Amino acid sequence: MNFLAHAYLSFGDPKVLIGNFIGDFVRGPIEEIYEKDIVVGILLHREIDKFTDKHPVVKDAQEKLKPQYGRYGSVITDMYFDYFLGKYWNNYHHLPLEVFAKDTYAIVEDHIDILPENFLKAFQYMKHYNWLLSYSNLNGIRRAMTGLSKRTRFDSKMETAHLFLEENHEFLKEHFGDFFEELVTFAKERYFALKSET
Repeated sequence: MNFLAHAYLSFGDPKVLIGNFIGDFVRGPIEEIYEKDIVVGILLHREIDKFTDKHPVVKDAQEKLKPQYGRYGSVITDMYFDYFLGKYWNNYHHLPLEVFAKDTYAIVEDHIDILPENFLKAFQYMKHYNWLLSYSNLNGIRRAMTGLSKRTRFDSKMETAHLFLEENHEFLKEHFGDFFEELVTFAKERYFALKSET
């Protein structure tokens, strides 16, 4: 999943949100570097990603993307699911998305001194272009996919992924709905388990 989903799946816990955001940016003995709840967030992030990668509904969506986008289907699917979460945000959260995004950026900035340098570079772009909000519309997805396509090693064709989303909107929306409810249940269970275990 992408940043909006990881923020949402932190369940209003600021330290866990920090860990959830930096999960892809840290290696090594995280227990020695970060406090307990940030470690919970990092571990939760990794479990969310594993659950997502193995889920049959996600794999089915990626298979539809494969002929056109090959190995980049998983990246694109993550972006699509953030799009659907943002587009239908009011079904999932009591705060408006604009407020949730602003609050999330503020939490990250409150912890700026302990965050890895490679994450901070991404965060600068995230806040400047308001990724958490902009992914909820097709123009935001188009800009993000075009930017990603310029940084890929091979011809990813990601600059056309917003068109694929438009053309297959109902198929992908249905897949997101089927998958995300299960993901929320899984992530909530793992959140409470990790909080008690770590």
